[in-house]
Amino acid sequence: MRWSKAGWVFVGVCIVLQLSGLDVFAWEGTVTRVLDGDSLRVKTRGRVETIRLFGIDCPEHGQAGWAEAKRRATVLMTGKEVSIVPVDVDRYGRTVAVVKRPGLVVNAELVRTGMAWVHPFYCKSEPFCQELEQLERSARQLRLGVWRDERPVPPWKWKQRHR
Repeated sequence: MRWSKAGWVFVGVCIVLQLSGLDVFAWEGTVTRVLDGDSLRVKTRGRVETIRLFGIDCPEHGQAGWAEAKRRATVLMTGKEVSIVPVDVDRYGRTVAVVKRPGLVVNAELVRTGMAWVHPFYCKSEPFCQELEQLERSARQLRLGVWRDERPVPPWKWKQRHR
């Protein structure tokens, strides 16, 4: 998926609004299922939406760290009321979003605990992405989660090798 300049401007505006507490596009729901570390299902207004966490990438099924990332995401979200701040829709029709609970941004928490990489293709220079990058640097230094491995393979590269 290639993003236009207008798309990046929209993402930036949405993230600034989200970080400032003005979640004008946000909606609420209950997490019914965590599919993997960075994908989940949320029930809202009688329907279930599939959500992909914006800006991060967790280990893939079969990859080192996958089960741990899924467990962490499950504890953080399953059965919880969340706020979904949409950023985009991906090629699979999933809403790409920042997912929040009171006092917690799930995307950031997964990076902070070493359960996810910041995705360099989708998360660029926005303030939110810069915050995620700082959290990733800290997790790397502390050797948390995936960073316990000497040379962890990012999921986007792991998928290329295992197709």
